[in-house]
Amino acid sequence: MKTVIFDLDGTLADTSGDLIAAANVCFRDMGEGDMLDPIKDAATALRGGRAMLTLGLQRLERAHDVETLNHYYPVLLEAYAKDIDSRTVLYDGAMDAVEALKILGYGVGIATNKPEGLAEELLRRLGVRDVFASMVGADTLPVRKPDPEHLFEAARRAGGDPAQTCLIGDTKTDRDTARNAGVPCVLVTFGPAGGDMSALEPEALLDNYADLPKIVTDLLG
Repeated sequence: MKTVIFDLDGTLADTSGDLIAAANVCFRDMGEGDMLDPIKDAATALRGGRAMLTLGLQRLERAHDVETLNHYYPVLLEAYAKDIDSRTVLYDGAMDAVEALKILGYGVGIATNKPEGLAEELLRRLGVRDVFASMVGADTLPVRKPDPEHLFEAARRAGGDPAQTCLIGDTKTDRDTARNAGVPCVLVTFGPAGGDMSALEPEALLDNYADLPKIVTDLLG
């Protein structure tokens, strides 16, 4: 079976608001107030908890305070788990496109560098977990994106052939994953990661989820 594997954060859903809020819980606990802005720092949020803490500590001129970063990382994860979907929204048309791909006979799954437990919980709360045949998180395997095995395993668990898959993402990490796997990549242009996605030279760009089924059939047949 041919498969379409999706990244989660910034691709299927804008999760940046809840991620930023969790990081700011940590900075308030330090007595520093909110160090991150939910709009301006959205791209950093999608790089993960450590990236957010590092940015805030840099602004506090504590860029090398590894001890504080390591202390607050589990605090951030706990805060995020408690309030994981208050500000998170699925992108317009995302789930319609997923359902259209399934009707066309493609298997669909998720490969995310979000910890598996958090990804599973978020998808359940959004009411879409059962739509996807597979979900491989950051700690599901000993490796994560951009290692191609992370993508391959998501395809296998969706019942597909890893060599006949396509990755839908929003960052250089996703582009590198697809390139390492030798499969096509589609990058969304509307995620918080921003920047010139065309500069990453994906096989296709996605401006609107309504266009995804045709893009995938053009790439995978």
